[in-house]
Amino acid sequence: MSTTTPTTVVAPLTIQDAEALVEAARTAAEAAGVTVAVSVLDAGGHPLAFRRDDRAVLIAGETSTRKAYTALQLNAPTADLVDAVQPGGLFHTLPTALDRPLLFIAGGVPVRCDGRLVGAIGVGGGAPEQDHGFASAAADALA
Repeated sequence: MSTTTPTTVVAPLTIQDAEALVEAARTAAEAAGVTVAVSVLDAGGHPLAFRRDDRAVLIAGETSTRKAYTALQLNAPTADLVDAVQPGGLFHTLPTALDRPLLFIAGGVPVRCDGRLVGAIGVGGGAPEQDHGFASAAADALA
């Protein structure tokens, strides 16, 4: 006789969830007087939502997406990974070893539901610490 443990099904991020994440990050950034771009990816790394403020630097769109992708692939906030890619760090060669759009700058945060990874949010345009704060505030608001 085999016994199976029931598994909990966690719903994927919806478009509504993604839009709520974008709005929460933008609201936090606006309150701080910072113009940003925000990207939200689902668990497969596919874009669900994106928004760049009119006055945000153009590169913020690319950095927000790469930060989200990095947080998703490594299941960790990019702020926690910055030291790992420095010389002597655990992931020192990772940015050049893979042909993927990884970016080890604070501002990417995994999004979890019931403890399971369901996507990621990335924010670009402010100082790295600010971007991390905006992304974290949005992820926390969704939880």
